[in-house]
Amino acid sequence: MRSTVALKAAMAISGLIMVLYLILHMYGNLRAFWGKSAFDDYASHLRTFGEPTLPYRGLLYIVEVVLAVAVLVHIYSAIVLTRRDHAALGKVDGKRYQTTQNKRGVQRSYASFTLRWGGVVIVLFVIYHLLHLSADNVIHPGGASDSPYVRLVNGFQIWWVMLSYLIAMIAIGFHLRHGLWSAFATLGINNSVKRRRRLNQAAIVVSLVITIGFLLPPLSIFFGWIS
Repeated sequence: MRSTVALKAAMAISGLIMVLYLILHMYGNLRAFWGKSAFDDYASHLRTFGEPTLPYRGLLYIVEVVLAVAVLVHIYSAIVLTRRDHAALGKVDGKRYQTTQNKRGVQRSYASFTLRWGGVVIVLFVIYHLLHLSADNVIHPGGASDSPYVRLVNGFQIWWVMLSYLIAMIAIGFHLRHGLWSAFATLGINNSVKRRRRLNQAAIVVSLVITIGFLLPPLSIFFGWIS
């Protein structure tokens, strides 16, 4: 994909795929409020879905492959587009173009900062999160268990696990806010002032719902509301 338009479209579509996955994943996490049996049954169902047509974890393998492709396309597009952006705008000592609005004399937008470094934080967190809760007992802060619910509760009773999750979710929230708006712009949906205002509000609402939805179970565990 050499076309800038194609790269932007690929980045937007891959991002929307990941947003859809986050919404479904958030629903699964919220089942922690229904108790150990409901949460463990849901986790087990994901692993046995479609048997015997699909192998054990077949659905999860498919989802993981689709997500891996989406993530790689998203990262590749972001890197290429950033390089082209720098080349088009010009750089000062490897940085963005000059401005009088910044003490250091280099302009850097809030959106670009949160998207870039937020993306790095998210990638590192996803690797840890998969090893903690998706893989069975690869990483088990608080103690190993065959029960996903017990691993969840054991982990989020620890302050540094909770803190790392909080930081990652805030990064995801900012990334979603700017990413959704950029995706809408790339796909040409925000083609009027009224629509831009509504889509901006929608981006804020979606990012808040996902961020809060993901934070509710671990915060409830940490403060003892789920045990």
